[in-house]
Amino acid sequence: MKFLRDRRVRNWTIQFLVIAGMAAVFAVIAVTTVTNLRLRGIPLGFEFLSMPSGMPIAEALISYTPASPYSRAILVGVLNTVVVSAIVIVASSVLGLFLGIMRLSGNPAIAGIARVWVEIARNTPLIVILLFVYGLWSVMPGVAGAFEPVPGVFVSQRGVALPAISADIGVAPIAGAVFALLAALIGASRIAWTIQMRTGKRPPLVAGVSMLAFGLAIGAYAFGWLDIRVEWPAKRRFNFAGGSEISPEFATLIVGLVIYTTGFIGEIARSGILTVKKGYSEAAASLGMRRGQTLRLIVVPLALRVAVPPLNSQYINVVKNSTLAIAVGYQEFFTIAGTMINRTSHAIEGIVLILATYLAVNLALSAAMNWYNRRIALVER
Repeated sequence: MKFLRDRRVRNWTIQFLVIAGMAAVFAVIAVTTVTNLRLRGIPLGFEFLSMPSGMPIAEALISYTPASPYSRAILVGVLNTVVVSAIVIVASSVLGLFLGIMRLSGNPAIAGIARVWVEIARNTPLIVILLFVYGLWSVMPGVAGAFEPVPGVFVSQRGVALPAISADIGVAPIAGAVFALLAALIGASRIAWTIQMRTGKRPPLVAGVSMLAFGLAIGAYAFGWLDIRVEWPAKRRFNFAGGSEISPEFATLIVGLVIYTTGFIGEIARSGILTVKKGYSEAAASLGMRRGQTLRLIVVPLALRVAVPPLNSQYINVVKNSTLAIAVGYQEFFTIAGTMINRTSHAIEGIVLILATYLAVNLALSAAMNWYNRRIALVER
């Protein structure tokens, strides 16, 4: 046993024994579970994923019918969850930044409004906010008396009716145009950065490329190469005809999650801004920079180095909080997976799919935020 006196050998031996013990415990649990399930005649396996689901899904981003397999239903749910989370993350980040700045305002009214938002969001359960927002749809007028805040946009008990825009153009031209535009933007950004490093002034090349792309789109439409159609919603007796529609359930989930998450991100933004020393703002003012320029070019980039780690946690919470969509009837991944478990009695497989999916989504989101955090981190020599 003399080799155990070596610290490295001893550490590796202890770690190996701990991992082996944990693996043995999980193996015993797995074998016992499989044996008990077989004795009770409960099926075990993922073959059910190829069976027709028979499950109606009101909102799907890809083609889906009740005759589609369970795997297709799961994919629809994952896409719904990802879209909801992405919209909430972007909207909450923008609103949270403004809310954090408002909290630091010298105007008592502005600072007070921001504080009320933060206190309500941080001290109210999310499900209460969702149920409150969902209840507001019941006091909305019917289709005949729908609000029209903007021409062509109607708000009623049926949700929000919007104009639908469709373009008639081949997939290959679109892919080529997108690739060419991205290449031009990357090239223009590099050229602008090189000129800025050499002269101290950044030319508006990126804006020029964007205007060129817009001009090309207008030219393609004028010559008939691009056929763009706008379908406006029209009122009918009980519903709208034409256009596109946002359901009350989807709108409730987005609005409720944005209200809730913005309150937390606003405090993160405020704390990040407070970590930036006052000398930076004073130096910017001495150079003649306006307050907006100081915030955009100096304060916010420095605050991000402090705010990104807690923002990562909030973004992961958004994905997890989306499971409360079941309270308002929106069919995202968790709701669809729960229905699948009830229909097939494959509880273990369903729970494994739920754990694996949320783990994969959150790990991917965390990896992206960690990459961004490393990119903006101050590198010391």
